[in-house]
Amino acid sequence: MFCFSDPRTDPWPLVYSPLPVTLVFASYLLVVALGPFFMRQRRPLELRGLLVSYNLSMMALSSYMFYEFLVTSVLGNYSYLCQPVDYSRSELGMRMARVCWWFFFSKVIELLDTVFFILRKKQEQVTFLHVYHHSTMLFNWWSGVKYVPGGQAFFIGMLNSFVHIFMYGYYALASLGPRMHRYLWWKRYLTIMQLCQFVAIAAHSSYNLFTECPFPDGFNTAVFLYMLILMALFLHFYYQTYIRGKQ
Repeated sequence: MFCFSDPRTDPWPLVYSPLPVTLVFASYLLVVALGPFFMRQRRPLELRGLLVSYNLSMMALSSYMFYEFLVTSVLGNYSYLCQPVDYSRSELGMRMARVCWWFFFSKVIELLDTVFFILRKKQEQVTFLHVYHHSTMLFNWWSGVKYVPGGQAFFIGMLNSFVHIFMYGYYALASLGPRMHRYLWWKRYLTIMQLCQFVAIAAHSSYNLFTECPFPDGFNTAVFLYMLILMALFLHFYYQTYIRGKQ
């Protein structure tokens, strides 16, 4: 089942071939590599109005996706232990496939996070963790939408969309300027929320590796290993930022 693309989503934008998403990925790496050189002799851009609008828009999109994942899974009586993909063209099956596509497309939009950092000459924010996470999510969810748009994957999208509501809310406040810094004391708890998300997704994916669930083991294995990598990177970030940084 994992070897064949879903005929429902296969013709959709950016899904039909690996070429478009690969070109997006290559363009992103080019911006990461050449952007700082381009900005070296230029003053950092403020972009305050644009950043506020962007972050609020991403917060709204995350809210919409969380709502769609949650409501569709409830209406479809989805199981949190074992949920195969509904490959039918039923209303609920198509609704879940569509929100999976929107989640994938949101990962394309989120590449602008890095572009804004570079234009504002916030190069210290363009870390390996940042670039790795943004890059890999592109291909992870391209394959998800192409092969398994629904089923167990709904839990990942739902949980990540929920976390991103708070994350982009934080970014929206931060983009208003220094006067908002006293309201951003909860950054540490946002990182903890992200780590809890990874643990929950890893547990959710690994459970099906030991049960008879008609959902591709290859997908669950890839998700589990990816979550372990993200946990290691985010724990290192947590230590460097909140423990070693304070010392």
